[in-house]
Amino acid sequence: MPADVIKGRDFMPELVFSASRSSGPGGQNVNKVSTKMELRFHVIGSALLSAEEKEMIMEKLGSRINKEGELLLVAQSGRTQLTNKAIVIEKFYALLTRALTLRKKRKPTRPSKAAREKRLEDKRILSQKKEQRTKPGS
Repeated sequence: MPADVIKGRDFMPELVFSASRSSGPGGQNVNKVSTKMELRFHVIGSALLSAEEKEMIMEKLGSRINKEGELLLVAQSGRTQLTNKAIVIEKFYALLTRALTLRKKRKPTRPSKAAREKRLEDKRILSQKKEQRTKPGS
């Protein structure tokens, strides 16, 4: 699950789980069993993240973080708490990995001389084709 960015760190002690009833179809199972799992991770209070990492997470996942500085994730697609817990943990690690992965810096490039000439030739051919469509004498 965890990639190189978060390798060697165990976030499980810092994760807070809570269960509640799922919404949607499911009949009696949904009405009486609390299978929806909610994961809360206090980003600002985490001892495993550096200040830079916390800042990156706050910036990239800002829409998922509440006023208390908690990252909130929910899973309710499975039929059991255990399944939903596994799903929400997987979501958490995927989100954290994506948020902490630095984007490669773009190297500015220019089209080659051959590419420029081909583009201009294509434009000339298209222009001639359109020129031939006009009625003579107009």
